[in-house]
Amino acid sequence: MAMKCSDEGPSRARQAAKFLSVSVLSGVVLAGLALPGIGAFGLVAKGTVEGFDEIPANLKTPPLSQRTTILDAEGGEIAKVYSRDRTVVPLNDISPYMRQAIVDIEDARYYQHGAIDLKGVLRAANKNAQSGGVSEGASTLTQQYVKNVFVEEAGDDPEKVAVATQQTIGRKVKELKFAIQVEKELGKDRILNNYLNITFFGQQAYGIEAASQRYFSKHAKDLTLGESALLAGVVQSPSRYDPVYAPKESTKRRNTVLQRMAELKHITPAQAAAEQAKPLELKVSRPKSGCITAVNGAGFFCDYVRETFLNDPVFGKTKEARAKRWNEGGLVIRTTLDPQTQKSVQKSITDHVYQSDSVATAVSIVQPGTGKILGMGQSRPYGFGDHMTQINLSADKAMGGSNYGFQVGSTFKPILAAAALEQGVSPYKTYSSPFRMPYPDEVETCGKPWKNSGGEMVQNENRSEVGPYGMKEATAKSVNTYFIQMIEETGVCPVVKMADKLGIKPAGGGKFEQVPSIALGTEGLSPLTMASAYATFANHGTYCTPVIVESATGPDGKNLRVPKTKCSRAMSEQTADTVNTLLQGVVEDGTGKEAGLSGRDSAGKTGTTDERRAAWFVGYTPNMAGAVWVGGPGAKGVEMENITIGGVYHDKVYGADTPGPIWRDAMTGALEGKDAPTFGTVPMPGGDKVSGGGSGGDDKRGNGRGGRKPGTNGKPGGGKPGAGGKPGTEPGAQQGGQPGDTTGGGKPETPTAPGAVVQGVIGGPGDEQQR
Repeated sequence: MAMKCSDEGPSRARQAAKFLSVSVLSGVVLAGLALPGIGAFGLVAKGTVEGFDEIPANLKTPPLSQRTTILDAEGGEIAKVYSRDRTVVPLNDISPYMRQAIVDIEDARYYQHGAIDLKGVLRAANKNAQSGGVSEGASTLTQQYVKNVFVEEAGDDPEKVAVATQQTIGRKVKELKFAIQVEKELGKDRILNNYLNITFFGQQAYGIEAASQRYFSKHAKDLTLGESALLAGVVQSPSRYDPVYAPKESTKRRNTVLQRMAELKHITPAQAAAEQAKPLELKVSRPKSGCITAVNGAGFFCDYVRETFLNDPVFGKTKEARAKRWNEGGLVIRTTLDPQTQKSVQKSITDHVYQSDSVATAVSIVQPGTGKILGMGQSRPYGFGDHMTQINLSADKAMGGSNYGFQVGSTFKPILAAAALEQGVSPYKTYSSPFRMPYPDEVETCGKPWKNSGGEMVQNENRSEVGPYGMKEATAKSVNTYFIQMIEETGVCPVVKMADKLGIKPAGGGKFEQVPSIALGTEGLSPLTMASAYATFANHGTYCTPVIVESATGPDGKNLRVPKTKCSRAMSEQTADTVNTLLQGVVEDGTGKEAGLSGRDSAGKTGTTDERRAAWFVGYTPNMAGAVWVGGPGAKGVEMENITIGGVYHDKVYGADTPGPIWRDAMTGALEGKDAPTFGTVPMPGGDKVSGGGSGGDDKRGNGRGGRKPGTNGKPGGGKPGAGGKPGTEPGAQQGGQPGDTTGGGKPETPTAPGAVVQGVIGGPGDEQQR
C-alpha cells in the first residue's frame, strides 16, 4: 500500500488514524513485536501520534566507509587502511545466489510488499502475543537498511550507536517513515544493493564484497550457492553464526537458509540437500588493515600520511571534519615515497641495527627544492609486539612522534654558523677556542640577556683541542668552545630566527629556550626536521616545508586538494655555499669521514649527546638530504657505552661510527643510477690543525655532544663539565674516555615534571657539555 503524507495540517483525529494505519502495516508501533501482547500498544503509542508528521522526510544517507589505498610515487601500493573494511560493488557484481538467499531468509515477500509487510506484521504480532515474548520480528529489508544507515552514521561513537539501535517506539516510527521514503525514491533493486553493501557480516567485514573476501578469498560475484547461503545466514547474528569461531552453529544456519530457498522453490530440494551435505570449505583471508601491513618498512611513512590528513586544514576546516573524512575512506592517496629510496633506507637500518637491540634508529630522507619525503624508516617496526612501537621516531610529537624528540648535539652547529654568516661574521673568523672556558658572562637574546649567574663551564672533547681555530677547522673538528665564542658574538636571537626560517622547532612543541648552549644542540628535535633543514643548504639557501602527499582522489574519483610545499629564502646563496664548504670538510677529512660518499658531492655533520644517549649524522647531496638518529627510544634512554648494536660491539658510540654508516649506505642505494650534481661552494683553505682526519673534535671516530642547558634549572640531558660520565667523579677526571669527556642523556619520550632530574643524569643544574 502506498503511503503519502499530506502537506496540509491534518486534524488530530486524522493524524491518529494515519499513524495507527501505518503502525499496523509496519508492525513497528504494534509493540506486540517488542512487547508481550497488543494490549501494551496503546500505552506506548499514545504519545507518538503528534510527532509523526514532524519527522524529516529525507533520509540523509552517510557515505559508506571504505578502504583507503596509499600508493608510492610510482603507483605501487604501500598499504590499505580503513575504519571499516568495505568495498562497495554494484548489484551486477554480486552473485545471483547471494541476492536470492538474503531475500529468502530475511524478507521472502520483499518484492511483493512496500516498505512494510502487513502479513508479516500480523503473523509476528500473533506469535509474540501467544508466546508472551518476542519470538519473531517483522522488519522488512527496507527497514533493516534504514536501521543500518543510522548505525553507519553513528560511526564508532558508542553512545550514538546505542541510540541508533535502541528498541524504542520513537526509533521504530522514525525508521518506518524513512523506509517509506526510500522505497519511493530508490526502488527494490537499489535498496537491496545498498543493503548488501552496508550490512555487517562479522570478522571486521562490512558489505558483501569484504565478507566474500574475508571468508572465501573471492569476489562477491563468484560466490556459490552454499557460500551465499552461509553469508546470508550470518547477517542475523554475526557473532553467533561466525563461520570461523562457531562453525557448527554457522553450518546449521546455512542449512536453514538452503531449506528456506527450497521451500520458496528458488532451488530444488536436491540442490539444497547437496549443499547441506558439504562442509563449510572456508578460505579465510585475515583482516589486513592499516600501516602495520605497509611494505618495505614504510609503516611510519604510512602513519605520517594519516597524521597529515588528520592535521592539515586543506582536508577539512575542523579536526572532526577531517577525522570523519578519513574514517569514511574510499580515498586513493599517491605519496612522495620513492620505492628505491625506501628500500635502501630499510636495508641500511636492518644491516646496522637489530629490532631487538636496546637502542633504535630512525632515518628520514627528503628532496631539496621540493620538500618531498622520499623515505622514512626505523628499526622498531610499527606495531604492538615486543620491540615494536607506534611512536614515529622520525616525527614531531604533533605528528605521532616522541614527546620531546632527541637532542641533536653538534648537528645544530651549522645552523649557528649560517646565522653568524648572515650577520656578517667572516668564514675566516678565528676564536681562541681554549680546551675549557666559562660560558660568557652575558649573551644577548631576543629579550632579556642571558647571564651566567652560576659560573657554568664548557669544554672540548679532548685536551688537544686548543685554538685558535678558524670556522672550517672548528666545524670539521666540532670544537665546542669555538661555537660558544661565536654565539657570544652573534647573540642567541639570530640563531633562533635562523632555526625558524629552516623550519626547526622543538619536537614537543613550544619555543626554544634562549640560552647559549643552543649552539651545541641541547633542544630535542626530530630526524625529519633536521633532514629538511639541511636540505636548505643543498637548495642554495631556500627552505621548503616537507610534504608527503602528491595527489588524492575521493570515493567519487574526484581529485582532492592536497598540501603543497611552501618554499622561502632562509639565507643567501653565498651563506648556503659557505656552509656546503664547511660541511664538505667534515666528511672529507673531519669527524664524518666514515659517512662520506664516493663519486658524488656530499656534506654533513656528526652529533653525540652527553652520556651518549643519542648519536646523529645529518648529511646531504645536491639531490637528497637525510638525517639518522640512534639512541634509546624509551623515557630513560640508553647510555651507549660498552654496547652491541646490530651485532657490532662499541666501547663508545659516536656520531660517525653508527649513524654515519647508516646514512652512507641508505644514501648510496637511494642515489644509485641518479645524477651526481655538484655543490655550490666557496674557496676556503683549511688549516693545518685539521690534518690527521678526525683525530680531535669528535674523538677519533667523531661525535658531537649534547647535554643540559646552562641555567635551565636542571633540565634532563646534562652532566657536569669534565665529569667522566659516571656519578661521583670529579670534574676533569679521566674515566672511560678522554679527559673531560661527558656523556649524558637527552630528553625522555615521556613528560618529566619541571625541575625533575631523570634517573641516570648526573651533574647539577645548569651544567652542560655537548659535541
